[in-house]
Amino acid sequence: MPKRVPPLTQLQIKNAKPREKPYKLADGGGLYLEVTPSGGKHWRMKYRQPNGKENKLHFGAFPAVSLLDARERRESARQLLAAGSDPARVRDEQARQARMAAANTFEQVAREWHQTMLAQWQPQTARDILHRFEQDVFPQIGKLAVTEIQPRDVIDAIRAVERRGALEIASRLAANCSRVFRYAVRCGLAERNPAEHLREVLAPREKGHFAAIGADGLPEFLRALNANEACMGLPVRVAMRLMLLVFVRTSELIETPWAEIDLETGEWVIPWRRMKRGKRRINPNKTDHHVCLPRQGLVLLRQLHRLTGGGTWLFPNMRDPQRPMSNNALLKALERMGYKGDMTGQVTWRSGAR
Repeated sequence: MPKRVPPLTQLQIKNAKPREKPYKLADGGGLYLEVTPSGGKHWRMKYRQPNGKENKLHFGAFPAVSLLDARERRESARQLLAAGSDPARVRDEQARQARMAAANTFEQVAREWHQTMLAQWQPQTARDILHRFEQDVFPQIGKLAVTEIQPRDVIDAIRAVERRGALEIASRLAANCSRVFRYAVRCGLAERNPAEHLREVLAPREKGHFAAIGADGLPEFLRALNANEACMGLPVRVAMRLMLLVFVRTSELIETPWAEIDLETGEWVIPWRRMKRGKRRINPNKTDHHVCLPRQGLVLLRQLHRLTGGGTWLFPNMRDPQRPMSNNALLKALERMGYKGDMTGQVTWRSGAR
């Protein structure tokens, strides 16, 4: 039988003096304290791996690692050995996991996910998503490892957005947080998605349309338009009228070049690349839009052509004719008419179509 080693005492450890060569003070079970010539005292454990080869574990230096701590680590290592595991391999794997967790914070994974999605988004969409993360999520949970984040952490970050009344932004952030965690799971960086059911606990948001008047308010709006047209430039007047006649989006109207319109035949064809669905990165709709120009609309365009027909745009920007008119021009016109907050430029035609 192997000789039983008496356990170390605190006094032995305290009185252990350095010698010319390193020496050991055994505590039993493979654990010993190595005293170096420089006076260092380091805990070691000698053991045999499951394959029979001898190996050593390093538990740290005394007194940072006490005698009690060293014995607890020895017992943990012996339990692993009894289960057929190599404590050194387990230790190395735990260290690897810790390094990976430290490297894969929520912010780092979110930025990586964002980068992989750029080809599927419009540039403005990509900017908006990253901006919202930077403003509302990264300051809260950005530095936490994705493996450590709990549902409560994500909820607290989203609740802060809700408290300022931005319910739509909160809902979108919840969805994008969930997408980041799903990406982490698929990449093997996390095992679960703590934001999976987050939208179910958010405050419900009211769904609605952009500000618009009803059918009953249309006659009054037309009277206000007639009364204020004298204060508008011709391009703004024509734009306001055309919005009521041709049912196109504001951007599709004010960004129209004269090259798209044939004043002789009354044809207006908007290329699919300028249409909202044509701008999609994935499966764009490549159908050109043929605008039905009524007689009144053609009259308006011919009037406008006498003023701006020598340039590129139907509605050039007053400060820079090389660019089209800003949407703010129509919004300011509506504001002067007394419709601020009641209408937007894009929905003018919706009111008239009801």
